[in-house]
Formats: sequence, structure tokens, C-alpha cells
Amino acid sequence: MSRIPIAVIPSAGLGVRLVPATKQQPKEMLPIFVKNRKGQILLKPVIQVVFERLFDAGVREFLFVVGRGKRSIEDHFTVDSGFMNQLKHTAKPHLVEEMERFYRRVRSSNIGFINQPEPLGFGEAVLRAKAFTVNQDFIVHAGDDLILSPNPSATFQRLMNSFRTHNADAVFFVHKVKDPTRYGVVEGAEVEHATYRVKNVEEKPKRPKSNIAIVALYAFNKKIYDHIKKPNARTHQLELTNAIQDLIDSGGNVYALQLTPNETRLDVGTPESYWNALRATMAYTLHSSCLKQSNCKT
Repeated sequence: MSRIPIAVIPSAGLGVRLVPATKQQPKEMLPIFVKNRKGQILLKPVIQVVFERLFDAGVREFLFVVGRGKRSIEDHFTVDSGFMNQLKHTAKPHLVEEMERFYRRVRSSNIGFINQPEPLGFGEAVLRAKAFTVNQDFIVHAGDDLILSPNPSATFQRLMNSFRTHNADAVFFVHKVKDPTRYGVVEGAEVEHATYRVKNVEEKPKRPKSNIAIVALYAFNKKIYDHIKKPNARTHQLELTNAIQDLIDSGGNVYALQLTPNETRLDVGTPESYWNALRATMAYTLHSSCLKQSNCKT
């Protein structure tokens, strides 16, 4: 089984579209609904769900890129024995079991935090991980983005298998959207079912060349670092899409994988998208056969 053992999780965005809720609480710490192994419904921070799914896919080294006001993320991923002692006396057993399971994963991982003092772009956040990942392939998974899937480990495995099979420099997921002007947009040729050889990527284009949008889950080799160098002309930030385009222009092998019909992208970037994430994850926990928001009843 193909594995990429290290993941970079950028989590330094200001979450300005969710202010005032995100003035003190990072958007990555906003809760969504999940179901435990006994079928009980719980609330977990989005970033914890991201971590646990990566762990289940074989990742054991995690680098969180955080910014000012994100200390609660570090605290959350630090084992707190005092809290656990209190929890055992006051909480229901299934909640204690869930926290113990989370902490076992934390203890079994190498977890680091690196600071992005200013929000200078998603690409700049990735660039800060260079010293830790430059000699190996790595995954990038946004801390506020999630693929709702009946088998998350299989989703990650598909990404890693494609990365190895195509001898790629970069692979990422994509999905079709109604308004591509809000996303990084991909243009490419379908080389096999639901797999594209990417020719062009553009961040939030005014005139999109397709309706295929990037999902913030990537696999990279070290070549990407040579291309995170030119700020986006519109945002003046180091965008990862610009770096990917520069990688393509220099002859890099870049592929995009279409989400399957039973996979749905969720994010918590706006009030509307967070509401959709809550609605979809609650429906998913209540109805295991509900795989798309449009089919969910709450």
C-alpha cells in the first residue's frame, strides 16, 4: 500500500468572513458532526477530523502552520491529563473513550507547529514547511476543508496511488462547481476516468476556463518549493495555484482527481458553507446512505 508519511496542515487564515465568531476561535476549531464507532453522534473540530483521517491513512508526522490567535489549535493537540481526570468524573463513558482514542493518536504522532506571522497566502504557508519536508514527498491538507466520504482512508489512498502511478510532481482533488470564480480552477485533459493531466490552474478567475475547482488536498514532491516565489498579481499573496502553474510551465507532471459521486467537499470558510457543512455532516451521521447534501433531509 502506497503511503506518504508526512502532512502539512495550513491553519493560519484569519477567518474574516466568519467574524465575530472567529475573533478568538480559529475557524479550523469550529465543530462538525461525526459518528463514533458505536453509532453515537459527537461534535469534533474540523481540524481534528482532518488529523484523524490522515492518521488512519498512515500519516504519522504532522506540521501545523498556524498564525496569531491560533494557540487553541496547539492546546487541542497537546495531551491534557488534568482535563482527562476531570472528564472521567463528569462525562459519559463514550466521551471519555473518544478523547482517550484521540490522545492515543496524538501520542503516536510526531506533531510540530510553525508560525505564519502574517497571512501572506496559502502558498507562503506551505513554503514555511520546506525545512521539514524538502527531502520527502508530503501531503498538504487545509485545516478548514474536508472531503465527506464513506471511506476516507480509501480517498487518501487514491491520492497517494495516483501520485506514485503517474510519477507525479503534484496531484490534487477537484470537483465540479456552479460558480468557479470563487475557487482555484483547473483546465486539463482526461487521461483516464476521472483523472486529468492538468494544463492550467488559476485562482478565482473572472473568466473561468472550466467549472472544475480545486479541493485543498494535495500530494507534492519537493519540486513545488522551487515555484512558490511569485505573488499573485491580484491578491499580492503567494498563492499555491500560481506555484502549481509555474511547475506545469517548467514541465512538471501535475494531475487532478475528480471526486467520486459519493464524495462531497465541505469547508467552513463562510457562514453559508459552514451551515452546509453542519447540515451535511448531521445528515450523514443520521443517514449513512446520504452521501450528497442535495439528498440529505434534516
